[in-house]
Amino acid sequence: MPRSGYNFGSVVMPSYALVSYVRNPVGEFVEKLRRELHPTMAHMAAHLTILPPRELTGTEEAALEFLEEACGRVVPFRVDFGDAETFLPTTPTVFIEVKQGASRMSELHDQLCGKGLRCEESWPYIPHLTILKTERDEQARAAYVVARERWAQFSGKRQVQVEELVFVRETDGCWQDVARVPLGHGQLSSKS
Repeated sequence: MPRSGYNFGSVVMPSYALVSYVRNPVGEFVEKLRRELHPTMAHMAAHLTILPPRELTGTEEAALEFLEEACGRVVPFRVDFGDAETFLPTTPTVFIEVKQGASRMSELHDQLCGKGLRCEESWPYIPHLTILKTERDEQARAAYVVARERWAQFSGKRQVQVEELVFVRETDGCWQDVARVPLGHGQLSSKS
């Protein structure tokens, strides 16, 4: 029971994540489909998540220093996309699966879950490109049907080159870019 005259309001710590924006025709497809199927999330840029949201155990500066050093040793890689899928019944999420590059994303996730970025994640890490996450299973089921149909008609290249990650911070429901983290800047040369 709170003491009289005192405000014991809780302090909300910001969450941080590490993503790779998908800024090509695949990303444009996802953003357009999201605007149509789930307009309340239309502001979100298409992205691959490397580290899902988490609170830091150290400072933002220390986490960024660790990311820059670790990512400098990672050679950029290609991600090829598979089918439109859903995480139902576990969670009402519709996404495009990652085929080629999934193991590289998982390795990167595991390597970067260190220092001040370690946390207990709610779900096992599964590389994917989220189309939408809803509150209701029925809405996700309907969106999944549309997403599968539209994605089957997509005629562009179903791939993206991952060359840069972005460290992002969420405060009061808004995500903001903190820093861009290039991959491979510590490599002498890359011929892939």
